Amino acid sequence: MIQFRPILLALGLMACLMGVAMLVPMAVDYADSHSSWRTFAVSAMVTLFVGVLMVLFAYDNRPVKTGLREAFLLTTLCWVLVCVFAAIPFAGLGLPIADAFFEAVSALTTTGATVITNLSGQPRGILLWRALLQGIGGLGIIVVAILVLPFLRIGGMQLFQTESSDRSEKIVPRASQLVAAICGVFVALLLACMIVFMLLGMTPFDAICHALATVSTGGLSTHDQSFGYFKSPALHWAAIFFMICGALPFVLYIRAMRGDTQVLWRDVQVRGFLMLILVASAVMTAWLTIARGVEFSDALHLAAFNVVSVITTTGFTAGDFAAWGPFAVGVFFLLLFIGGCSGSTSGGIKIYRLQVASLLTRSHLQHLISPNRIVPLTYNGRRLPEDVPFSVVAFFAVYMATIGLFTVVLCAMGLDLVTALSGAASAVSNVGPGLGSIIGPSGSYADLPAGAKWVLSGAMLLGRLELFTVLVLFRPEFWRG
Repeated sequence: MIQFRPILLALGLMACLMGVAMLVPMAVDYADSHSSWRTFAVSAMVTLFVGVLMVLFAYDNRPVKTGLREAFLLTTLCWVLVCVFAAIPFAGLGLPIADAFFEAVSALTTTGATVITNLSGQPRGILLWRALLQGIGGLGIIVVAILVLPFLRIGGMQLFQTESSDRSEKIVPRASQLVAAICGVFVALLLACMIVFMLLGMTPFDAICHALATVSTGGLSTHDQSFGYFKSPALHWAAIFFMICGALPFVLYIRAMRGDTQVLWRDVQVRGFLMLILVASAVMTAWLTIARGVEFSDALHLAAFNVVSVITTTGFTAGDFAAWGPFAVGVFFLLLFIGGCSGSTSGGIKIYRLQVASLLTRSHLQHLISPNRIVPLTYNGRRLPEDVPFSVVAFFAVYMATIGLFTVVLCAMGLDLVTALSGAASAVSNVGPGLGSIIGPSGSYADLPAGAKWVLSGAMLLGRLELFTVLVLFRPEFWRG
């Protein structure tokens, strides 16, 4: 039987955390003498009241044994409930319910799509709230990816459970220490990014907001032109560096700090990720230089910035890549699906799944040529667990089916095929910008109908829940135990 008390306790604690976080933008708006501080104050009180009630109701010092089913349920409910509480300030400031929930989901899942326009005219509190949500979501994504998803054996993530369970490879002895170390790395990257941005010309407020958006690979900016508002190539290169940092496995940072300085480069996933960025950036640079007549230095930093932004699922834009021609549109559409490394803040399919899929394809081709030949499947110097190949193939099938389903639903709501398909792919991959005139780099999600915003909010949540988590909850045997 499912133990609901520890689940309710954890949800209550998360609600309390969100309520406390709302006090930060409240203080900023109060210092600015902007009336919206009252909205944050009321939102914080409501959230804290509900959270404290949940904690008091669920608290019990008797030990409770929790397992796989509680982990599945808590992971799903936590994402949904936190998004609901995060949407309260947006609704209080006048956004329709669909828009408020969409904005909260987009920020917490680090998708980077926004329905708020005229960002420069918005109170600083709401801009800071979006940035904080990206930081909270980005850190939560790392913790879930490292501690929870391998335990749930979702989409091949058990591959990393095998690594972390080997005593010789243990980074820190306990989960709590691992979480503390991850938080330390995340905060260190945030501070470094913020300082670099300020040194290169950003205001302190812009530096804080964009550091949170960059390291969390969230992509929500304080300006309508996104990162294109800043004309400094140096700032673009700095953002490229920190977007890549946010998309690398955080566990490897911890190993590097403990003396294994070569661990990042030895990792197959990291090498594949960086190689993909180099190749895609080179291709797009050549295209802009040869076919579009852009000067090489400008083509290089524009191509690299947009390629890194899409592959890492950050969603920042520096210029409208949809205006670079059909070839560029096709390349960026493919890049929407890829994502960064496992155990990072990025979304998408993830590099390791693509690498495992390539291993399976090569093995199958070799088997067709030599039916009696046994080809062992190894990844990162270790043999793949027997259930990983099936998990990866199943993930691909569910992933593509989910995008197809959401595309059909969005088309039924009146959206054109390009907008529906790219919107579904961008939402499930947690990228942000799509293609077309409505949700492309120069468009706005604010122009979508309310129904489409609800659908895309669900797609973003499904993407962060790795799809299988929700599917398991619909199985009758899950509830029967």
